[in-house]
Amino acid sequence: MFEARHTMDAPTTASADNGTSGGGGDGWFTPYTQSATPLEEEREAIESRTTRDPDGGNSTQEAPRAEFGAQPPAVGPAAVENFPADRRVPIQRSTVATQARRPHARARVECVSPDGLLIRRSVAEVAPIADKVTSYFYAMLFVRHPDLRSLFPAAMDTQRDRLFRALLTAAEHIDNSEALVTYLQNLGRGHRKYGTRAEHYPAVGECLIGALSKYTAGIWDAEMEAAWVRTYTTISQIMIDAAAADELRAPAWWFAEIVAHDLRTPDVAVVTVRPDQPYPFLAGQYTSLETPWWPRIWRHYSFASAPRSDGLLTFHVKAVPAGWVSNALVHRARPGDIIRLGPPDGSMTVDHTTDSGLLCLGGGTGIAPIKALIEDVAEHGEWRPVEVFYGARTDHDLYEIDTMLRLQQSHPWLSVRAVIDQRAHLHLPDAIREYGPWHAFDAYLSGPPGMIRSGVDALRHVGIPSERIRHDAVEELAVAGP
Repeated sequence: MFEARHTMDAPTTASADNGTSGGGGDGWFTPYTQSATPLEEEREAIESRTTRDPDGGNSTQEAPRAEFGAQPPAVGPAAVENFPADRRVPIQRSTVATQARRPHARARVECVSPDGLLIRRSVAEVAPIADKVTSYFYAMLFVRHPDLRSLFPAAMDTQRDRLFRALLTAAEHIDNSEALVTYLQNLGRGHRKYGTRAEHYPAVGECLIGALSKYTAGIWDAEMEAAWVRTYTTISQIMIDAAAADELRAPAWWFAEIVAHDLRTPDVAVVTVRPDQPYPFLAGQYTSLETPWWPRIWRHYSFASAPRSDGLLTFHVKAVPAGWVSNALVHRARPGDIIRLGPPDGSMTVDHTTDSGLLCLGGGTGIAPIKALIEDVAEHGEWRPVEVFYGARTDHDLYEIDTMLRLQQSHPWLSVRAVIDQRAHLHLPDAIREYGPWHAFDAYLSGPPGMIRSGVDALRHVGIPSERIRHDAVEELAVAGP
């Protein structure tokens, strides 16, 4: 059995977390982090500058079908017919011009360290056999450290994928200190809810290096191993320090009681919960949820409103195929059920120090954080233009259209336009090219990963610089640039 030539010293800062929060995890140590929130699901959403998939949890594993209760009528075409004509994106055209690619970005000069070169070389070597490497890693971890098995979900299939994606991300950005530190600090804080403690990190690092050395035997040497030891030690220390600092100001998780469950369509529910203690967050952020039916499996969902005086939190959840958490929340959850909430996260928030307009693209349940942003602007008493493009595949999928219309009637600075893909063969990102100009706007995107990808391209093409385009990343570093 592999024995590392370099020992993994225990980090110098210990978290006081007692490890009672259950298991699972994301990123380097964990199992499951995922997203969902806006985050349809590739997901629980993900991708390059990966987005939260608001449409609910995604899993490649097959889960038992949840019980289906009585379902109220879905939102029908009537709601769309009542939508003001001057607020609808023209649908008589079957398509719009082919999406133009953004101008070639100026090449960036990247300084790659010697350790970075070695790590990237090893990652490139194992990329084609990622499943084998991660399977071996977990086998080694659970054989050598069986006490850690209880921290992880019972089913490990999707976790294998996510761990390796996190590995690739960290390796790719090892020389991007600012982005890497921010990413790892968030990861470390989020790990508290899984029961991760400082003493777990050396064991994980040892087994990670053991798996890498086995599958890169042709290029692995003492120099490469030393580079990985240094890198992993730095990574784990950042995460542990962030967790320890966070423990001084916030619990590892919150219990929350479901107080309302509104089934808007056969597969979309608006779920409102009451936390057991104050829960601070900002409009546009998201959190992770765990249900009692799938212990140690957490999924990300966006807050569907700005902070409320009554302390209630609302989420929009879409049940997706094989989505364990999303199906439980849509079809099984009822008022009185208790769930757990992780800490808030995300940077898709409004900058109230400027008077720039907001250009918001919300696809499917991605309209949830967009609604929260609108409420946030209204509460600050700001008269800044907010332009919303609300995208859906069909009329029935515009489940929040009535709410958006009421907001538009109450706020003269708000403009809402519906984009119905199936009816017009028109994709949401393409629609923004028909309007504008947008040079005085900050852009916010929330929805399926594919929409985010094409939306970012479209926004850059119409002249909005990357630093003014906001959407959240989950499981991967949010690094701006092409």
